[in-house]
Formats: sequence, structure tokens, C-alpha cells
Amino acid sequence: MSAIEQQRKLRGLIRTLKRNIRAHVGFTPNDYLKSCKGVIHVGANTGQEREIYTQYGLNVFWIEPIPEIYHRLLTNIATYQNQRACMSLITDKDDADYILHIANNDGASSSILSLHHHRDIWPSIEYERDIHLKSQTLSTALSKSGANQVEYDALVIDTQGTELLVLQGAVSLLRRFKYIKTEAADFESYKGCATIEDIVTYLRPYGFRVMREDLFAKRAAGGAYFDVLFKREN
Repeated sequence: MSAIEQQRKLRGLIRTLKRNIRAHVGFTPNDYLKSCKGVIHVGANTGQEREIYTQYGLNVFWIEPIPEIYHRLLTNIATYQNQRACMSLITDKDDADYILHIANNDGASSSILSLHHHRDIWPSIEYERDIHLKSQTLSTALSKSGANQVEYDALVIDTQGTELLVLQGAVSLLRRFKYIKTEAADFESYKGCATIEDIVTYLRPYGFRVMREDLFAKRAAGGAYFDVLFKREN
């Protein structure tokens, strides 16, 4: 086993130990919301978490790129106070051309990346059509929508493999967040996607450390999907 492989194995063992410790200290995945005033949720889909956010009395800014899904999102949040949305594809670039592959699970697994080992866990999911979109950075999307970033101190990202691109396009905003929560895998789920380790490495210089990892899907050949919560240290 090479030195690099040994280091990766050690980091994996450390992450597993931390997860086991956190599982026994009584914290729940949404406890962090108690100390937040607002959430920016990139990759909204139809706003499935809208009731959770309402329970914590949060301001919410949803961002969803697929037009028909976005209009369903608007309908779903219409009766919720302090929740608003914009339609945008968020990456690390403004006005870049992308092809967004629309997935057959109500758009939930849609991505600008090709499916790869994602099929090992969810073999029935496939792309059924493509749409062409121009991207925005998170900073630009907030500015053009008139959103006041001061109202939001948590960032939630669920963009199917492009989470790191979202973060790279939000450099000027990162130190304003107390928490960042992202869905990510520790294997190449989408072709060329960022792994948990990539995201951890990127966020470290901005003061973010992993607070908890919640596993929600395993790959038989090795690897898993997690919801990863980062907290910024003062």
C-alpha cells in the first residue's frame, strides 16, 4: 500500500470514528438551525424542506435551475412567510453555457455532470432530456434577486456533484456563513464530481470544519453518500 493510500485509509478511519462519536452525543441533523436566522438553499427542487425551515422561523432563499420545477417550488412556498426563490443555475462562473441533464426522478438527480457510479446505488435513475442554461455565481444570483445576504447565515447545497463549483463562485460570501451543509459522496458518483475530501480541503482555509456527517446511502463496491455539516470556527 502506497503512502497516499495509507493516508486516505487513515482519514477514512478518523471520519468513521468521528461519526460514531457524534451519533452518541444527542445532536440531530437539524439542530444547527436553532442558531441560524436564515438559509440559502441551492438546488431547491420543489422545496421539500420548507416546513422544517418554517419550524425554526428562518428566512429562506431557494435557488432552482429547472423551469418547471421552479414554478412548482413557487407554488409550494407561496403560503410560507419569509421564503422566496429565484431560478438560476449556480456554478463558479457567470454567463457560462451549460447543458443540464434532467433526471427521471422528478429532476432530483439532475446535473451538468454525467452519471457515473451513481448508478451503483440508484440503477433506475437516468437522464431523460437536456436543457441549455447560462450559469451565475451565488454572489451574482443574490445581487440580481435583491436578496440581502445579511439575512442568511447558513448555506445548504444539493447540486448533484457540483457543490464545489458553487462554493468556488461564492468566495466573497463564505466567511459570512456560520454553517454550510452539503450533500456529497466519498466516491465518483458523477463524472468528475467533487468528493467530500475535496470540499473539506477547499473550506478549511475559510475556517470551516466538519461538525457532523450523516450517511444516507451506501455503495456495495465501496463508498457512501453523506449530508455533511460544516461549522465556521471563530
